[in-house]
Amino acid sequence: MKPASFLLPLAITLGVVAADSASPNAYTAPRFADPSARRAAFDALLPEIDREFRDFAGKKNYPGLVWGLVLDGVLVHRGATGFANVGKNIPAAADSRFRIASMTKSFTALAILQLRDAGKLTLGDPVANHVPALARTAPLTADAPAITIRHLLTMSPGFPEDNPWGDRQLADSVAELEAFLREGLALSNAPGVAFEYSNLAYALLGQIITRVSGQPYQRFITEKILRPLGMNATVWEFSEVPAAKLALGYRNRDTASDAPGAWELEPLLHDGTYGAMGGLLTTIDDFARYAALHLAAWPPRNDPENSIVRRAALREMHLPAMFSGLAAQAKGLDGNPQPAVNAYAYGLGWAFDSRGVVRVGHSGGLPGFGSNWRFYPDHGFAVISFANLTYAGTGVVNARVADLLIEKARLPRRAQPPSPILATRTTQVAQLVQTWDRTLAEKIVAENFFPDRSIESWRTHARETLAKLGAVKSAGAIVPENQLRGTFPIHGERGRVEVFFTLTPERDPRVQELRLTFIPKP
Repeated sequence: MKPASFLLPLAITLGVVAADSASPNAYTAPRFADPSARRAAFDALLPEIDREFRDFAGKKNYPGLVWGLVLDGVLVHRGATGFANVGKNIPAAADSRFRIASMTKSFTALAILQLRDAGKLTLGDPVANHVPALARTAPLTADAPAITIRHLLTMSPGFPEDNPWGDRQLADSVAELEAFLREGLALSNAPGVAFEYSNLAYALLGQIITRVSGQPYQRFITEKILRPLGMNATVWEFSEVPAAKLALGYRNRDTASDAPGAWELEPLLHDGTYGAMGGLLTTIDDFARYAALHLAAWPPRNDPENSIVRRAALREMHLPAMFSGLAAQAKGLDGNPQPAVNAYAYGLGWAFDSRGVVRVGHSGGLPGFGSNWRFYPDHGFAVISFANLTYAGTGVVNARVADLLIEKARLPRRAQPPSPILATRTTQVAQLVQTWDRTLAEKIVAENFFPDRSIESWRTHARETLAKLGAVKSAGAIVPENQLRGTFPIHGERGRVEVFFTLTPERDPRVQELRLTFIPKP
């Protein structure tokens, strides 16, 4: 192949990529060159998002619903509908304090990691070392391992699923939990072999925090997480909340009517030893600060650590640890199949769908309340909602809002900057695919490259693929999949060629794989 007449300089831009330069094997969305464009795409959809929340609250007959949207670490929007207190006609508002139930679990998990990082415990510690009464429970099988802290975090200690039984234990005292443990527990699985949702597991984590830190877990989490983040309106005991700011909980009456107003008050449970699994009361404003903490852990980078916990520990919380299910029948906004695999991490759920979109978050449900938060590490946003109806399934509307942002607003993934070697190889690969110069090839390709496919074959393939472009116009920036792999486009009058390559683990990484994919214009 003769050297092409269109040797193009490559637009390598740190953290900014061209509008159509996503990998052909991943969900594609436009990338914006500045944060204001990301915000504009977000803001354009806000009226529709508010309508989604209000319509959902009406359809599901919620007394009250509040919601918030976090983008790039900032609470950029919040809304509310209905009442925090129906009897006194107190509207739901962003500063109304709702009980968030199991959304509390990630705070408990984070406290455990803080103690781990301080050298106070390890995740492999047998739980009985910290809660001796658990030793009264006989192993389910002779070959069962000891129940560890990691088993508790990942909902795999072998305890049976305990919703909604666990919800009614919220106000139990430490003495009552100890007496319960001394009787021995019934187990459903050997530890570590299966996911099974357990409120008891997180109650035990609360006791571990208490015993290792030397103070009640509520005080430890308040002092080490809530107050440093400025979550000053977040508390454990509802009686501490001013009446005008407290969202009361309701359930639908046991009648055939679900008409507005067909609710009965659900008595609030006081704070107790099970609060570690679901006791916090908070506001949209406060919880947005917590969501921002988690979003800030991504992507991995060289910035100084300036938070209450290492970014690596937060990412550890987010990653799948125990498979929990396959949503094979899930559908997207357009009604087409969009299956997802689900797992439990540490106090958080994780999902990966057929678009390649990663979601992390948790729902909450207690008598009188239902809530959900989910954040998208790659896209840099979070959706939060609280309702004051028993087991309100707000995750449904949160999921729809997130899909609107990703698919309709086409909010892009946050681009990570390429490593220096990836940037260098990108320029060289752009030259190679146009010239197939042997001297350049010998410099940058790995020992497997031409044995896997001859240079003559590559010349022919590249010539035929690039010819489909017609007149070549420009080359775009690299979109890193990681620091040794990525894709960049070559644009032409008839479409683009996506150039994917991946580098070896050598000290001087070389190109081990290359793909050229022509994508015609629509």
